[in-house]
Amino acid sequence: MEQLTTSVNATMRALGLGRTTVNAMISDGRLESVKLGGRRLVKVASIRRLIEDKA
Repeated sequence: MEQLTTSVNATMRALGLGRTTVNAMISDGRLESVKLGGRRLVKVASIRRLIEDKA
């Protein structure tokens, strides 16, 4: 099964960005996220879309 979400830390590493920038991208809608329990998880599809739109 394909991974649907990833942690904020993994998103930071994948994009080479800091936590503040990733959180800002979540806040302004450039990255989609869900909150499960106490964890904020970023949708992998939104990371891919972000990269494809910049390419």
